[in-house]
Amino acid sequence: MELSVKDIITVTMILFAVIDIIGSLPVIIETRNRVGFIHAEKATFASLLIMVLFLFLGESILKLIGIDVSSFAIAGSLVIFFLALEMILGIRLYRDEIPETASIVPIAFPLIAGTGTMTTLISLRAQYDTTTIMVGITVNMIVVYLVLRMVEPLEKLLGKAGISIIRKVFGVVLMAIAVKLFRTNAGI
Repeated sequence: MELSVKDIITVTMILFAVIDIIGSLPVIIETRNRVGFIHAEKATFASLLIMVLFLFLGESILKLIGIDVSSFAIAGSLVIFFLALEMILGIRLYRDEIPETASIVPIAFPLIAGTGTMTTLISLRAQYDTTTIMVGITVNMIVVYLVLRMVEPLEKLLGKAGISIIRKVFGVVLMAIAVKLFRTNAGI
């Protein structure tokens, strides 16, 4: 089987847009400030594992527990909506009693490997071969890892004002994504 460079680039770019690791910087920085650290390796590996498992078993798992993809996407849209509210209004809804888990929740899931990513993977499976999707996932996880490792220098580069602006703008974008995911999957 021959891989198409064009297909790999397309899949990679689609996943890059959905994951939006650059736009997620304010959430990552805020989470790190709240809990003191983010384990880049743990978050990247957890995201990779979630995506690969969902790529191969997602629809089957959802069917097994009686949840359709639309219901899963609606639930995820609500989580994204509340994350967006935190960013826009500067309030804190999510409370993590165990800071060690912050690299997994909310960073790996739902921020990186969230419902948007998972539903995108199901959609991509209908159009592209598994190897192409796996390459796209791998490239994105390399970018995610690099961004997570460089959070402090990126925070210094952007400054408090830059981060605040990105947080508000990304919060509105995140809210729009949540509303779109909700509307699309609720059939509104």
